[in-house]
Amino acid sequence: MTMKAYNWGILGTGNIAHKFTRALMLLDNANLYAVGSRDGEKAADFAAEFGFTKHFGSYEEMFADPGVEIVYISSPHSHHLEHTLLALQSGKHVLCEKPMSINATEVKVMAEEASSHGLFLMEALWPPFQPSYLKADEILKSGKMGNLHHVRSKFAFLSPYDPELRTYNLELGGGSMLDIGIYPIMDILKYMGEPESIVAASVLSPTGADESTSVIFKFSDGRMAEAYCSFANMSGVSTELNCEKGNLILSRGRDRNQHLLIEYPGDMDDRIFTPPAQGYQYEAMEVMSCLDKGLTESTVVPLSFSLTLARTLDAVRMKAGIRYPGRDK
Repeated sequence: MTMKAYNWGILGTGNIAHKFTRALMLLDNANLYAVGSRDGEKAADFAAEFGFTKHFGSYEEMFADPGVEIVYISSPHSHHLEHTLLALQSGKHVLCEKPMSINATEVKVMAEEASSHGLFLMEALWPPFQPSYLKADEILKSGKMGNLHHVRSKFAFLSPYDPELRTYNLELGGGSMLDIGIYPIMDILKYMGEPESIVAASVLSPTGADESTSVIFKFSDGRMAEAYCSFANMSGVSTELNCEKGNLILSRGRDRNQHLLIEYPGDMDDRIFTPPAQGYQYEAMEVMSCLDKGLTESTVVPLSFSLTLARTLDAVRMKAGIRYPGRDK
């Protein structure tokens, strides 16, 4: 049976758009149809580099093209709300880069807009689709490790302070929490559920964007979890799942070299599971699979999860003193 092929439109031409497009090229049912940018020359260059059918010098022109079926939103966090609403109002399905938006109020608006139009919307949270995570899920569900008691998760890389960088620009949603802290918190919510209480502290840069943030979560059943994110060191990316009878340690080098270390005392099957180098194609596969089934949201990353994630990020930011002028009450 031949798979239906979908025409993708890429909004934005930055680094993440390049990574995502390279992943789309691996999929037979993903057509590189259009790219839109506010800089027509950048759109033309991007289209030529990857072989897109069309390119547009404005997002509105791309949205107006009836051939575009799915739009990948890769603009800065601060513009996700605006661009997602425009896409949905133009009748396009949407995969929006994380974080879905600056706060939970805006995420709720986006979810309601998608529902009102009967269109698909998903936050581009790619880890849950990775082979390493699927393997960890399988082991946890088997009961081999016993109950999960604690999670420790971190994401840190060196990005020296520069007020001109997007990462330190509050107007663009900068700061380590929304940029990379979302990953540790996503993992904690995925495996532990919503916390009962939160303690958080940040080191703020001169612009007000958080350079580093540490969080402790306590759950109603007495379990705890820790999250850390930073632009000040090279401590890397990992999530430790501490269980009664062993540990599962997910790690990666940014978006490459993904591993799952299985620590199970006395088991000769301890090993490192190494999935493919990158994995952005899996979230695109999920979007198209859901559309094939007539679904308007993913069962793996449903909009309810994105709302919970946004509410948790809001709570952490309020505790840590991270504010986005004009976006936070």
